[in-house]
Amino acid sequence: MAFAVTSPSRASSAPKIASSLSSDLKVPCIGAFQPSDRPHPTIINLSTRRASAVKPVFAAEARRTDSVVPLAATLSASGTEKAVRENVVVEEEEKEDYEQLAKELENASPLEIIDKALAKFGNDIAIAFSGAEDVALIEYAKLTGRPFRVFSLDTGRLNPETYTFFDTVEKHYGIRIEYMFPDAIEVQALVRNKGLFSFYEDGHQECCRIRKVRLLRRALKGLRAWITGQRKDQSPGTRSEIPVVQVDPVFEGMDGGVGSLVKWNPVANVDGRDIWNFLRAMDVPVNPLHLQGYISIGCEPCTRPVLPGQHEREGRWWWEDAKAKECGLHKGNLKQDGSVQQNGSAKTNGLAKISDIFESQNLVNLSRTGIENLLRLGNRKDPWIVVLYAPWCKFCQGMETSYLELADKLAGSGVKVAKFRADGDQKAFAKSELQLGSFPTILFFPRHTSQPIKYPSEKRDVNSLLAFVNALR
Repeated sequence: MAFAVTSPSRASSAPKIASSLSSDLKVPCIGAFQPSDRPHPTIINLSTRRASAVKPVFAAEARRTDSVVPLAATLSASGTEKAVRENVVVEEEEKEDYEQLAKELENASPLEIIDKALAKFGNDIAIAFSGAEDVALIEYAKLTGRPFRVFSLDTGRLNPETYTFFDTVEKHYGIRIEYMFPDAIEVQALVRNKGLFSFYEDGHQECCRIRKVRLLRRALKGLRAWITGQRKDQSPGTRSEIPVVQVDPVFEGMDGGVGSLVKWNPVANVDGRDIWNFLRAMDVPVNPLHLQGYISIGCEPCTRPVLPGQHEREGRWWWEDAKAKECGLHKGNLKQDGSVQQNGSAKTNGLAKISDIFESQNLVNLSRTGIENLLRLGNRKDPWIVVLYAPWCKFCQGMETSYLELADKLAGSGVKVAKFRADGDQKAFAKSELQLGSFPTILFFPRHTSQPIKYPSEKRDVNSLLAFVNALR
């Protein structure tokens, strides 16, 4: 917040306390105050507007409330402070109802949403660019004709293709991306204590917190709003309800405190295929990794191409549960009080609301007792293939067609095809007894061996599954 002391009689001169003024001057309107016990009032404009010069995204402007202190000290006559308090009228921005605005913009185009965001926040808003489809946001911003800013988090572990892509985007749009880098001391401590790939063993959250979340927190401290490329169809459980605009539930902006940052998600309601149609139509440069099967692109060790039958988010942190696939940048999406939880389990009272999957007359639905009995059998009459699944899991849903086709192909062959719902109360058992790592997990129970064999591939098309069964039956 900027504080300016001006003299009404000489507005163009340097700020100072006026020495003479007509006694019949009216009290200034909103945004100024007049000490009532002095013959010559001082007008102090409290403006919420900031300079229009471009600031680095990470250079948060200090809140200058201390500017009031020396000024108050100069007004030390008896009763002055009381008079000041009585006559100050602080201009407050009218608070926007962003829930209502989100409803109004629910059916608006990304172009309209971004235009409104840039018009409202000007130089205090920036686009978060990750090197994937977020380039669509930059294209939309360009089409508005308004100035815009772009920032990106360089974790130090991105693919070489992504770094090259950053350079291509800068040249294509004639912009400079404002990069944020992790703290070298924190990264050094993590790697020395736990190694370069600790996230494969204890989860990605710690590494992401150091290499991404803290960077973002610093970046957003210099903004009042930011624009993201989140879409509802991107991630199972974590992004299905995001609005097009919201008060950021996690991070703070330059003014500090809860509600000081606004988050815009202009493509929340856009299908991923439509994003790509837009990119092709506008001849926008894209990350070359997309041509290699990468859809959701992050750090090199934690990102891989997706295969037929897989959801796009399955290429990220593939060793973890489907509903934990957020790095912390959008952790406000994760629910704590409903059927969705951070660990990917679902509360019992929410299970009945989810439609089941893998429904077929050629497929056996195993209960807990049924799969326990299957585990105990040392000599089985027939081999079994069983999928451990959760019906809310997009990755399970993605392989439903191929698994049902497998059941049809194996009908009458002597191989039993089955499913076991392993979320909720059954998850702990499935992890300890059934090798469950993430959903879906596919197990083959041979005829003469008690120990089930875990399907090791990420290829879940019917031919790959059939080859696995035929090699072991």
